[in-house]
Amino acid sequence: MKQSQLFTRTKKEAPSDEVAKNAQLLIRAGFIHKEMAGVYAYMPLGLRVLENIKKIVREEMNTVGGQELMMTTLQPKEIWEKTDRWDDAKVDNWFKTKLANGTELGVGLTHEEPIVDAVGNYLSSYKDMPFAVYQIQNKFRNEKRAKSGLLRGREFVMKDMYTFSRDQEQHKAEYEKIVAAYFRVYERLGLGEVTFRTYADGGIFTPQFSDEFQTLTEVGEDTIYVDEKKKIAINEEIFNDENLAKLGLKKEELVQKKGVEVGNTFHLESKYTDALDLYYNDEKGEKQSIIMGCYGIGVSRLIGVIAELFADDKGLIWPENIAPFSAHLLNLGQDQEAEKIYTELCANGIEVLFDDRDSQAGEKFADSDLIGIPTRVVVSKKSLAAGGIEVKKRNESESKIMTVNELLQILKK
Repeated sequence: MKQSQLFTRTKKEAPSDEVAKNAQLLIRAGFIHKEMAGVYAYMPLGLRVLENIKKIVREEMNTVGGQELMMTTLQPKEIWEKTDRWDDAKVDNWFKTKLANGTELGVGLTHEEPIVDAVGNYLSSYKDMPFAVYQIQNKFRNEKRAKSGLLRGREFVMKDMYTFSRDQEQHKAEYEKIVAAYFRVYERLGLGEVTFRTYADGGIFTPQFSDEFQTLTEVGEDTIYVDEKKKIAINEEIFNDENLAKLGLKKEELVQKKGVEVGNTFHLESKYTDALDLYYNDEKGEKQSIIMGCYGIGVSRLIGVIAELFADDKGLIWPENIAPFSAHLLNLGQDQEAEKIYTELCANGIEVLFDDRDSQAGEKFADSDLIGIPTRVVVSKKSLAAGGIEVKKRNESESKIMTVNELLQILKK
């Protein structure tokens, strides 16, 4: 893509009402646009990052047998009444609306009830299980506070998966398989070393402990206690002697940290399937309850977390596998040669943002640092005289002169 054709522009300052570092950087670099508190639109650069994260999540969910679908945002009141979750006293962050005829509807904040309602058309036998379905979809929650950029939104992108199993043994196997897939997602995003499986309250979903996946950062809203040797943690909300004993954790081995929840998994038991009258027939033809699990990953929140953790005083530093482009090509007064190199990189399947603007070198360098594409490539009179192009990694201080072929070998890896 030629930067002269990109309709977004970088900004020197973020909006005065935006205090979160992640949102400040993403807005200044032209990745997102703030519609209102907790609601952000994704501009072309931001959408590319979002889709790259989705790709990683999708690949790992497919690896464990997940089947992707897309549920509706509008949800009928009746199925939520069956599980006793329509009442605002139990679910306090609903957005709700009405049809023209006055019929109340929910605006999707989660999908346990709708997915059970849909699956009921197909599931009847023990032979049908286990299976897992998931979607990557916008969710809407009426958060009381939305001041942390993409870390806490009223509209956000989430991956939610649901498993259906015939008994606890089958459910546990599915559950742990998906937990392992979560860690692969975080590892691929560069968050593996700072993300911990964290015991937490089950909230509106289950009376059991849930598993949160907390990424350590000082801007995190959650206080957790980490056993660094076991690589597990416990959320402050359930931190007491009784729960520590249940979980086999020792207070003296725990370190207090701040974290952001980037995923969660829940044991739902048969709460939702029973309430919605969904059962299966076992080998003897007898009716049995279905055991469910649900599994969320905050896809858009991950962009905010990565922007918080992978940045310096100049701007963003995207990991290579989710960056909007692989290379940022800067033309410094060498139009013909720069155009030729851009064409060659594109022909070799390299995704390039080509800064072909008629701007000063200092502005181009500053914008490149702010946008944070992993590899910067400069075509200038000086670089050509030295034998090629000037190449610098965003997270390194030194640049190197190399040929286009040498650059291609690096980028293709």
